[in-house]
Amino acid sequence: MLKSSSSEDESESEDYPDDPDISHSSQRNLREGVSASSNDSLAHSTSAVHTRGSLSDRSVGRPSSPSHSVSTSSEPPGREEERALREEEEHKRRLQLYVFVMRCIAYPFNAKQPTDMVRRQTKVTRQQLQIIKDRFQTFLNGDTQIVADEAFCNAVQSYYEVFLKSDRVLKMVNSGGCSSNDFREVFKNNVEKRVRSLPEIDGLSKETVLSSWMTKFDAIYRGEEDQRKQPQRLSTLAGSELILSKEQLYEMFQNILGVKKFEHQLLYNACQLDNADEQAAQIRRELDGRLQFIESIAKQPKKGPKFVLKEMEEMYVEELRAQVNLLMANLESLPVSKGNTDSKYSLQKLKRAQNTAVSMMEVTEDSEPTLSKADVVLSFTLEVLVMEVKGLKSLAPNRIVYCTMEVDGGDKLQTDQAEASKPAWDTQGDFTTTHPMPIVKVKLYTENTGMLSIDDTLLGKVVVRPTPNSPKTPEWYKLYTPKSVTDKITLKLAVRMDKPQNMKHCGWTYCQGRTAWKKWKKRFYVLVQVSQYTFAMCSYREKKADPNEMMQLDGFTVNYIDADQELEAQGGRFFFKAVKEGDSLTFACDEEVDRQLWVQAIYRATGQSYKPVPPTQISGGKGSNAIISRLQGDADRARKHGMDEFIQRNPSTFNHAQLFKLLQELMLDHRLNDSFSCLGWFSPGQIFVLDEYCARYGVRGCHRHLCYLDNLLDRAENSQMIDPTLIHYSFAFCASHVHGNRPDGNGTVTVEETDKFEEIKERLRVLLEYQITHFRYCFPFGRPDQALKAALSLLERVLMKDIATPIPQEEVFSTIEKCLKNAALVNYEQVSTYAKIEADEGGERTESLNSIDLPPERRLEDVIHLAELCIDVLQQNDEHHAEAFAWFSDLLIEHAELFWSLYAVDMDAALEAQPQDTWDSFPLFQLLNDYIRSDPNLNGGRFHQHLRDTFASQVIRYVDLMESSIAQSIHKGFEKERWQPEGNGTPTSEEIFWKLDALQSFIRELHWPDEEFARHLDHRLKQMAADMVESCVNRTMKAFECWIKKGRTTTDYRVPSEICVMFNVLNDARNQSLKLCPPNRDQETYQYHTQIESVIQGENKKMVNELVTKLTQVLRNVLDKLARYDEGTFFASILSFTNPGMELADAYAEFICDNLEDITARTHDDQFLLCLYEAWYTSNMNLLCDWLSDRMEIQLHIYQLNTLLRITKKMYTDMELHCVAEKILNSRTYETIKQRLQVEEATASVMQGEGKIVYNGFSKKNDSDDEDDD
Repeated sequence: MLKSSSSEDESESEDYPDDPDISHSSQRNLREGVSASSNDSLAHSTSAVHTRGSLSDRSVGRPSSPSHSVSTSSEPPGREEERALREEEEHKRRLQLYVFVMRCIAYPFNAKQPTDMVRRQTKVTRQQLQIIKDRFQTFLNGDTQIVADEAFCNAVQSYYEVFLKSDRVLKMVNSGGCSSNDFREVFKNNVEKRVRSLPEIDGLSKETVLSSWMTKFDAIYRGEEDQRKQPQRLSTLAGSELILSKEQLYEMFQNILGVKKFEHQLLYNACQLDNADEQAAQIRRELDGRLQFIESIAKQPKKGPKFVLKEMEEMYVEELRAQVNLLMANLESLPVSKGNTDSKYSLQKLKRAQNTAVSMMEVTEDSEPTLSKADVVLSFTLEVLVMEVKGLKSLAPNRIVYCTMEVDGGDKLQTDQAEASKPAWDTQGDFTTTHPMPIVKVKLYTENTGMLSIDDTLLGKVVVRPTPNSPKTPEWYKLYTPKSVTDKITLKLAVRMDKPQNMKHCGWTYCQGRTAWKKWKKRFYVLVQVSQYTFAMCSYREKKADPNEMMQLDGFTVNYIDADQELEAQGGRFFFKAVKEGDSLTFACDEEVDRQLWVQAIYRATGQSYKPVPPTQISGGKGSNAIISRLQGDADRARKHGMDEFIQRNPSTFNHAQLFKLLQELMLDHRLNDSFSCLGWFSPGQIFVLDEYCARYGVRGCHRHLCYLDNLLDRAENSQMIDPTLIHYSFAFCASHVHGNRPDGNGTVTVEETDKFEEIKERLRVLLEYQITHFRYCFPFGRPDQALKAALSLLERVLMKDIATPIPQEEVFSTIEKCLKNAALVNYEQVSTYAKIEADEGGERTESLNSIDLPPERRLEDVIHLAELCIDVLQQNDEHHAEAFAWFSDLLIEHAELFWSLYAVDMDAALEAQPQDTWDSFPLFQLLNDYIRSDPNLNGGRFHQHLRDTFASQVIRYVDLMESSIAQSIHKGFEKERWQPEGNGTPTSEEIFWKLDALQSFIRELHWPDEEFARHLDHRLKQMAADMVESCVNRTMKAFECWIKKGRTTTDYRVPSEICVMFNVLNDARNQSLKLCPPNRDQETYQYHTQIESVIQGENKKMVNELVTKLTQVLRNVLDKLARYDEGTFFASILSFTNPGMELADAYAEFICDNLEDITARTHDDQFLLCLYEAWYTSNMNLLCDWLSDRMEIQLHIYQLNTLLRITKKMYTDMELHCVAEKILNSRTYETIKQRLQVEEATASVMQGEGKIVYNGFSKKNDSDDEDDD
């Protein structure tokens, strides 16, 4: 609540050293501002531009005394004085403007504070941005108590690196257009995509995950702020953003206009802003001044502004009259008192306003409607408080007494009963009356104790004749008692009579007039307000509700006069007079205070421009004296400090268009510097004051919006964030006005408005083209929300020739295409600069990016890093700006192609600098191709084609060299191969197969965009793989043929490990062929797998056959040794005398066992081993069968039998242990051998009797001996 003065304020001011009254001024109770919903007042302001002298040309103020402490010693004395004078004049101008603003706030009758405006978010400052960065860095370092999973941490890391550390965010913060909501929305949009890409989790919806992430984000963003204080602080800010009280509005405009608090208090008191009647009278005086000015323009059109058409001069006058009529209607709509707003007299202001050739103060009798007594009905509320009685001496103490109350013979009210010893009640009776001079009767009774008594006994009565001016404090009244009562009784009584709203003043005064009150007589007069423009002076008699006589005060002028000696002799001392043409009223009061109060009340009622000055000053006192003394003191203090000139000046003499321009500019600066991210939007309180000022002082709506646009463009051109939607509203209003659509009801268009509009239009077009060209930096990350889209829409509106003819779409597309082409260059330059800055921060070099002085490998690294940055730029464009360019998607695609074409220049230069046959540039192709391939708009575009053409020759060259390298590896590797095992084969084979696989993987990961060329590469690589595998197999077979010939075919022979490695090489070749050149079902032309598979199978069979032949030859040699024991041979007779052991059988058994174990341990392919063992077993059995078949006619020697039994049994069991199939083991050949050996065994047993048989291969005897022998 603002107070009239404050000792604290005085201590800050040096202008009050000797004025003690300032610190003791009474407190002003300011009414709260009206809060109600309204439409956008920016589009409905109605005002007029008046060409008058500026304030600086007319105002004269008290001399300034600048302090030496603020002077600059470097300035010459003359210049310093000139600067001080300019500052003084500017301060006076703002003080005068503040007076007008104060009056708009104190008594608004045209505008209300809008309640439907969008609530603005708090602004993020540069210091707060650094704090936010530190908080997120603390979280990423793990120094908070917030529990988060890896996915959320990754999202925060990306948000921190991409958004918070971006220089565009810092620029947005510096522009004042960044709020905490922007930070939250950017993170939310980012994590929504991440959450959608996460796999589904049973029982946990993605909405729950997103909500949890946002809660954690809010916790990180707030840090460790006290959450109990946060809501209170936010609610306070939100309240100040919505509806402001009058005290808050005063304080705001003190800050805006640079008015000190003591200056405000002086102006507030002197202007009587807490007095609604004074403010309404001020408005009536202002409107009268505007009517007079309108008539002067009607007589001399040159005083008005210059219009585009001559016919508009008359229209302009009519518009001004209509504006005044509207203001008068608005003022008249404010209620004066209940019950009289619908009176016929409320229409008077319309009739008066229509005859604008006559001043409001000079209306004739014929133009006035006749007042009736029904128009001046008054309703009073009386409070009669009966407190106590004194003087009841003759009455017994226990007697009951009570009082009755009545007003004007109406209903009686009775107090409670009390004993005579304590006659106190404090009982209040409430009455209503229409009599300005009512009669209040209070009677004191005592109960009659007689049996036959009907009425109580009257002890006394008093008659009180109160008026609204009567004192409200309790008083002692003497009761008039009957003759039977001898006591002198007094009654303590308080009578309070409240004023109705339509009664402005009342009291006893002398009066004499020409048409009314023709006799000089003292009467009780009441000044009644019938409507905002109609007042009546009425005289009343006691007990009468209707006035005895009445006079309408329209057209009168009141002033102080000297005493009339003749009339003074009849009564009255202090005279004043109200006069008008053809009539006059002379008044006289007994006290100076009453005279001043009457003059002040009539002065407000008449609306006269001249303010009467009392001839004498009244010293302080009580009641009315105190009021007059206070008002005089306020006026004196204002006059003393030079404020009186600002209060007394006629508002119609000012150039309010220029004053409003200054006011609006200062308000915009204040708004942009407050704690809200307003983007140029005024607060509801500011909108309210601007609307009220424009309506009250006649500022044209087009002028208002042109000045607003001018101010907004100034700020936008200085890199402050301004909402394009706000600019669109004001521009649309001005365009409609200039082209004659009357958005504010004004059909006149001035030359100044037209010229200014064209200037604003051109500036706006340049600004919008600049913003669209720099859309990444003017609207970073799509913030403010929908701002870029609004800018595009506004540009289309600006390009229109007029509001009725739409602009061709080709012209719009051409303009935006030009902007986006320039944007491609701007964005690429910015990205290149950023990459250069990053390189400089490393401190490793001083050359520019991609400089020819750099080594080729460093240039390539720079280009790859630049490509990553370019991809980030275009991805951010798609994410944050593509929606705004939805209607111009083709142009945005062309923008991207142009952006890549600029990059292609640097890329080509870097690639040309690379040495021949270097393949470090392929990661660049993969990076670019993977991004472009995923973008349907750029896939197959110009840059994509250029990328293909650039790298196609390198890919072919790379494949050629790799093919030559692999071929050389095969040739040189197998020549030096020692066939030592490594991996699945030998070092040479491993290297070859790795190279083939790596080459195919590399080419496949290139994702070559051209399908035909990709098929060609695939065919060539598969054909190359098939050829290389075949060459590897052939080299292996060649080496195998050499190794298989080595070693004697005796039981000491062991298969070399090199041969086993060769087995592995062949098997690995077969496996690799399945991967490197798989069968192609869709294409029968290239059967790589079938060809190489047949080659490998053939060589595999050949290798098995040769090895089996080698191993079978050992058995053949053993059988040749046994053949020497055949019957009938020369050696048989000799050897029959020897006793040979089982060395030969044991040696062969060991031969089989060792080779099986070695081959099994060294060979990786089980299928190959099985084939080998089956072939070996089958070959051995066939050899044994043939050997026995050759000896069908002779009996085997016991040594032959035991050896064969041992060999056959060992071969069977070992092969069985190595998983040879039972079908192969128990073949027909084996069964034949088995039967023959069983027969031979039985024959030998019969011939030799029961004896020990060393090896029981097939009989069931001597099993234990056989086991022991084993």
